[in-house]
Amino acid sequence: MRSSRLEYGRNVNDNEAHDHSHRDVTGGWLRPAVFGVMDGLVSNFALMAGVAGGTAALGDVRTAVILAGLAGLAAGAFSMAAGEYTSVASQAELAEQEFENERYELRHNAEAEARELAAIWVSRGVDQDLAEQVAVQLGRNPDAALEVHAREELGMAPGELPNPWLAAGTSFAAFVVGAAIPVLPYIFGATNLEWSLMFSLAGLFAAGAMVSLVTTRSWWFSGIRQLLIGSAAAAVTFGVGSLVGGYLS
Repeated sequence: MRSSRLEYGRNVNDNEAHDHSHRDVTGGWLRPAVFGVMDGLVSNFALMAGVAGGTAALGDVRTAVILAGLAGLAAGAFSMAAGEYTSVASQAELAEQEFENERYELRHNAEAEARELAAIWVSRGVDQDLAEQVAVQLGRNPDAALEVHAREELGMAPGELPNPWLAAGTSFAAFVVGAAIPVLPYIFGATNLEWSLMFSLAGLFAAGAMVSLVTTRSWWFSGIRQLLIGSAAAAVTFGVGSLVGGYLS
């Protein structure tokens, strides 16, 4: 007769280790990477489409589009990196201040903090006596107490804050990759928007499909969604550029 007893970390039924690991969700790289590629591709292609539409009647479209694309790439990449660094650093500074406040409370109001932690566990179904005993015992280890209190009350613990330099670097590199896609055909000799359009549409779909690797959406849904969003942005910008260019000519 096979045993159905479960042990910590192992199911005796199949005698295989129970893997309960989680992916890193606090490293600070995923969001700026995804946002950087999407923003770089959409914004730079939209910019180039607007310039192409606006200069069609003025001559020397290729040079104007290349200059616009490279300027948009450089300006956007540095802007994205600076913005990511500032926002992530500000978030980290705020969290650090909250951790420091929690340290102060644990030192000067240990009993109240223990009651607060016990109340949280009781609200989740733990017996009152057990919750209080664990909270009191945990308070004897200041570092462990801070980690548990911070995680329960703030959703993260010291040492889990995203790195602002990682976020900035990831954002910069991702934006450059995305923004380079629509300008490459012009650099290699294209003289109209069709090749850039094809590259950009393919890039939009591929970028959207890659997002599905870290979400529950299907690859085709994510790809088509990003394709439609980016196409709409480019179409509107191209239309505005054409109107302005026609007026100026």
